[in-house]
Amino acid sequence: MRFAGRMSLAVIVALAFAAPASAKQTVKIGAALSMTGPAAAYGANQKVGIQAAVEEINKSGALKDVVLEAVIEDDASTKEQGIAVFQRFINKDRVAAIIGPTLSNTAYATNPLAQQAKVPVVAVSNTAPKGITDIGDYIWRVSLTEGQVIPGALKTLQGKLGFKKAGVLYGNDDAFTQAGYTVMKSALADLKIEVVAEQTFAKPDRDYNAQLTSLLALKPDILVVSALIENASGIVAQARQLGWTGPIFGGNGFNNPVLIKNAGPAAEGVYVGTAWNRSSTDEANTKFLASMKARGVDPDQFATQAYVGVLVVAEAIKQAGNKGGRDDIKAGFAKVMSLSTPLGKFSFLPNRDGDHTPAVQVVKDGKFQILQ
Repeated sequence: MRFAGRMSLAVIVALAFAAPASAKQTVKIGAALSMTGPAAAYGANQKVGIQAAVEEINKSGALKDVVLEAVIEDDASTKEQGIAVFQRFINKDRVAAIIGPTLSNTAYATNPLAQQAKVPVVAVSNTAPKGITDIGDYIWRVSLTEGQVIPGALKTLQGKLGFKKAGVLYGNDDAFTQAGYTVMKSALADLKIEVVAEQTFAKPDRDYNAQLTSLLALKPDILVVSALIENASGIVAQARQLGWTGPIFGGNGFNNPVLIKNAGPAAEGVYVGTAWNRSSTDEANTKFLASMKARGVDPDQFATQAYVGVLVVAEAIKQAGNKGGRDDIKAGFAKVMSLSTPLGKFSFLPNRDGDHTPAVQVVKDGKFQILQ
């Protein structure tokens, strides 16, 4: 028995020395997404993109001894819930970085908490041109701003359609839709497009007939709309019901298949600037599409940007020498340059906003297609 005991001890010692020198390090990424509320259609797709990216990166072993773990919570499309989620990520879950929140409106309230706690944030759908990355040096952004997408999209569209007069409709109770309106108004002025009139609505509204009737009576060549998806779908459907057959141009809030699902045939001829060229033949994009197809998912721009958000965090960890601390990731972000992603070659600008090439898409034959 004494001999067996000595043998057991020897085995234990041998196993201890045979163990790997470094154990796997789990790096938690918090994701605050609008799974409920007005922006729920965006959050559901973002969740799919994040989960796919985390699974693929871990399976590839690209980060060697680092394993990513996504902690996903619902921000309910509200500032109050967003704040609660960020506080939980920062103080309880002790995440190394945060992706989200879905809406710019929420980000204005949540990001200062992360900045104060020195937790890096990656915005993957906040497109308000001002105030997001201005919050501080821990706030970075993958999503292109409306200011990076709308002017070029309207210029391209004007060159193809030749419109000279526009009717403008926008949500006046949300930071995102107000920011989109400001960019649209400036872009139309730069193109010397006459704005025949402007109308507003609020997120709870579902009847837009009065605003649309007023705009259409002035005979615009195009309707330009800044709205979240639930409002956008209703506006498009009601405009067609009132007899409008002309083009409708939407901001980033239109970039979701729910528009086509809810508006149906009325969505045909809707144009929108997009951060993602689905038709790109770049290897990173074709691999992404194949991967999502294998999962039974038809991704939209929001899923793609969320997926890229995880890629950017992973690249930051890699650039930091495979270190996953909060400051390591922040330092790594500054070294992300020309990263191959489904969005194209991605880099951060000096102001920590994302940089890659946008495109214009149109709803044709019941689906979004890149305008050629």
